[in-house]
Amino acid sequence: MKTVSLVLGSGGARGLAHIGVIHWLEENDYAIKSISGCSIGALVGGVYAAGKLDEFEHWVRAITKFDILGLLDMSWSRSGLVKGDKIINTLIELVGDQVIESLPVRYTAIAADIKNEKEIWINSGRLFDAIRASISLPLMFTPYLRNGVELIDGGVLNPVPIAPTFNDNNDVTIAVNLGGAVESHQAPMAHQSEPADDSLQLHEKVSSYIRNQLKRNTAKISEIDWGIYDIANQAFDAMQGTIARQKLAAYPPDITIDIARNACATLEFDRADEMIALGYSKAQECYEAYHQKSGR
Repeated sequence: MKTVSLVLGSGGARGLAHIGVIHWLEENDYAIKSISGCSIGALVGGVYAAGKLDEFEHWVRAITKFDILGLLDMSWSRSGLVKGDKIINTLIELVGDQVIESLPVRYTAIAADIKNEKEIWINSGRLFDAIRASISLPLMFTPYLRNGVELIDGGVLNPVPIAPTFNDNNDVTIAVNLGGAVESHQAPMAHQSEPADDSLQLHEKVSSYIRNQLKRNTAKISEIDWGIYDIANQAFDAMQGTIARQKLAAYPPDITIDIARNACATLEFDRADEMIALGYSKAQECYEAYHQKSGR
């Protein structure tokens, strides 16, 4: 069994492809020993490190556009549209309130201190504090205050954070880049697995919470001009794609798995089946290409 340092990049809902990549690695005798993640990569990587990926996957496969709207707690502040408390509380309900130091997998979340123009590596403290800091997409989420410093999405400075794995002693470093070249074909469809009874009960509990919250927010949400945020997200994706190419060229991992940046939009979390299947198939393709190139 080969040991892996897994680098999970930022890119909104495309990051659900990370789940498919992880499944492929597990099914093919790769042991993930360390995770460095940014934004959605920090989220999926943190949930995996906590041993709760199955519960998260069952929930996200069943999520609807209605559920997504219910998770948006409007802040109406100049620093961001969404406070993010509902999303984090929902995830804690699914995963539990965990501490990074107690995780069985070495874990680092990347955020950005934009005022001082530097990356912040978070590898201690509450897991979901680290995730909240790392997912603070500019304009969408309000910044996260940590130790007196306002932090935003790590993808602003490093959308594919390889550097935290440099001192790992693992057999292979695998990076998943969500800012890959635009592709014209559709993502592969996958059969949606049925959740276990306990996971189903938890999903129903969380969905009920979301529905109750949504009743309070529907009128406010309908007033938002989402076109403005869509353009901003497209610009952010283009910026991240450029930075990712530079980082990968400077510090190439052993294997890079590229997910097209047009695979889905930033908030299309209701397309989980497609994205998970896409991640799985891309992992298989990259494995075959890597072994052909290396002659193994």
